[in-house]
Amino acid sequence: MPVVIGVDSSTQSTKVELRDLDSGELVSTGRAAHPETGTAPISETDPNEWFKAFNTALEIATAKNRQTKFAAISVAGQQHGLVTLDREHNVVRNAKLWNDTQSAPDAQWCVDQRGAAWWAEHVGSVPVASFTVTKLSWIKRLEPQNWSRTTRVCLPHDYLSWQLRGGGANEITTDRGDASGTGYWSAKTNEYDNEVLKIIDSKRDWSTALPRVASPLEQTGTWRDAVIGCGTGDNMAGALGIGLKPGDVAISLGTSGTVYAVSATPTNDPSAAVAGFADATGAYLPLVCTLNATKVFDKFASVLNCDLPQFGELALGAECGANDLVLLPYLDGERTPNLPNARATVVGLNGNHSRNDLARAAIEGVICGLLDGLAAINKCGVKTNGRIFLLGGGSQSRAVCQIVADLINREVNVLNEPEIVALGAARQAAATLTGKWPAWQASSKVAAQPIATAGQSTATRERFAAARFKNFGV
Repeated sequence: MPVVIGVDSSTQSTKVELRDLDSGELVSTGRAAHPETGTAPISETDPNEWFKAFNTALEIATAKNRQTKFAAISVAGQQHGLVTLDREHNVVRNAKLWNDTQSAPDAQWCVDQRGAAWWAEHVGSVPVASFTVTKLSWIKRLEPQNWSRTTRVCLPHDYLSWQLRGGGANEITTDRGDASGTGYWSAKTNEYDNEVLKIIDSKRDWSTALPRVASPLEQTGTWRDAVIGCGTGDNMAGALGIGLKPGDVAISLGTSGTVYAVSATPTNDPSAAVAGFADATGAYLPLVCTLNATKVFDKFASVLNCDLPQFGELALGAECGANDLVLLPYLDGERTPNLPNARATVVGLNGNHSRNDLARAAIEGVICGLLDGLAAINKCGVKTNGRIFLLGGGSQSRAVCQIVADLINREVNVLNEPEIVALGAARQAAATLTGKWPAWQASSKVAAQPIATAGQSTATRERFAAARFKNFGV
């Protein structure tokens, strides 16, 4: 039985799934944690820990059958992280991860060099602290010794795929999906933007420093006689796992929150809300990302002295709108809107509010921010009148599913697969081997129908927007 491997290297752990090439049936799975160091605004990891975690996860997945023969493998990784390598191919410093916001001043500096509209036109996105380009600027500005030692830079999934090929002098490749999240590669032109790179360092030879961008189904090497796919970013792999079609919307609630859709044409948004990403198939994936999602549920469950299931039941005990209570959920700053120094704010609390209202306001605050992101995607001309998919850890909550349905006034679907990014990577591995996308993908089920009226949901979202503007001016 030919087996393909899908790898999901996320912020805190690496997951692998072994799937039957022909049917997509899950054969086995493994998971291993890797450390994330620092406290906000710092978030870093030694890239070598990712490869260690991959090997541990694979060991777990193959524990019952050491003779498993692998046909193909693809790696999906957390986007935006910056890996720096020296002339001897050693890691220069810990990787700066997507949720490291130390580079917020660099993001503003980058924008000030040319203006938001220029950046949106050149690379489809306006730099924020999450993007790789701002982390390059940060290292050059504050760590000149490390900057001078650095000869190659890449992303987390690039690094893992390179290690599979043996590391060292082997070529480092990336893909158009993950490259589109760097802030220096354009989904519109399918090229690195030299003008952007000159802003960061006009004296550096970028032609040798950056990974080659492989085509969607390119075989980039072999590992244990298995074909290596080009890999991609985690959001792009999530779209592959869902089988996202034009018009469909994916809302992911994990450590971060994302909302994205498939577009046939590239987008650019000078407001910086929508990132004009590419997908992993040759199309485009306009996306909005927020830093604060399920961590908000965890925090307020702790504040209310209950576990997450109890927290959800409390929320369902309140009306849509939480009795006019609003939570602006910016625990650790925010990426969209660009508020790296903001903190969470409860607006309108009075003596009549209950624990139920606070729980509901916490969930509504997270969801309202993502639905504002969906509205921004619509403003870019992308139609989103298809299916709504909820994924990530938050999709396992009955309360979250119901509140999403209430606030968007549409049916909400959840997936019957717990590791949608690893599944998407496995689909890419299969397609790399065979030259065509497999028919198998995640199945789904309806999780919630809207209960609240359109008037209730509109009023709730308007209160959220008004509170945000009053408190943060955006």
